[in-house]
Amino acid sequence: MHLLRTGAIHGFERLVSHLGQNPTVMLRDAGLSSAQLQQPNTLVSYVKIASLLDSAAQRCIDPYFGLRLASEQSFVVIGELALLASYQANLEQAIDYFNQHVHLHSNGLALKIQIRDEAVDVSVHFSFNNESGLLHLRQLSARQLFNAIRTMMEGNNLNLHLHLRQARPEAPRWVDIFPEGYLHFNSRFDGVSFPKQWLQRSPHIDKALIRECLEQRTRLLEARHPNDLQSQVRHLIFTLLPYGECSIGRVSAALNLSSRVLQKRLAQEGEGFRELLQATRLDMAQHHLLDVNLSITEIALSLGYAETAVFSRHFKKWTGVSPRQWRVQHKILLGSTEAEPS
Repeated sequence: MHLLRTGAIHGFERLVSHLGQNPTVMLRDAGLSSAQLQQPNTLVSYVKIASLLDSAAQRCIDPYFGLRLASEQSFVVIGELALLASYQANLEQAIDYFNQHVHLHSNGLALKIQIRDEAVDVSVHFSFNNESGLLHLRQLSARQLFNAIRTMMEGNNLNLHLHLRQARPEAPRWVDIFPEGYLHFNSRFDGVSFPKQWLQRSPHIDKALIRECLEQRTRLLEARHPNDLQSQVRHLIFTLLPYGECSIGRVSAALNLSSRVLQKRLAQEGEGFRELLQATRLDMAQHHLLDVNLSITEIALSLGYAETAVFSRHFKKWTGVSPRQWRVQHKILLGSTEAEPS
């Protein structure tokens, strides 16, 4: 099933209200609710979101609805992925990093890079469709990509262009949501284009973006785990491990603490970061091993290991058996006879 984080449509209710319509009714008609939008990491049907955007555009009589929604968003709508992509060595690696981990934000989206002479096209592609043709989802995603590249290139708009395959709508001008001359209709692709040399530039690390990510994460943690530091730390470990970015520095920063203070507070509770990391990894490993559709290599990568052998060695140290042996034992206990992926 194709799923998307609801954070991707941040600002939907505010925009619909601004355009004179009732967002609660629209969400209800789409089989969604306002409560789902309050938690940005809630996963919902990608097709439902696509249909919701097209319906909203029609009811609000706004052919630029997807563009308008994304124009009011920041790079942080894609969650921690935005922050971690910014830490890559150059823009090309940042785009590759996003593609490798995009399933954590959306299942059904991919970016493709095409180099032509001295320019680069980055296009968005979906592995699904809906009755209305994804018109406003394409607008939204292309503009979000524009926002991301602009942020990582430190607001350099002069050579950054947005492209849409759709025809130019017969409607009032769009200059209030996009600079004239930088939005191209009837293009070959949906996405952005920029100079080839940008690929080797180091992404700008936006301090305001970091603060926004951390504040959003802190609010979520406080709501889920009030006054429970160990639960907050374990939740962050669970979130960061698949990115290969789980360190005490990353976790303490997300909690707005120094590494030293975090260690001290955990010690006061009779626990240490290393022990919590190991316990969380083991819980996640055992949970994933029960899924016969996941290979041992895929599980190792999802736990932040670069090598399967290292994961297997650690797992055997923790449990006394290898991941493969543990899986076989528990398949027998559960009565499963399904074949294991290679």
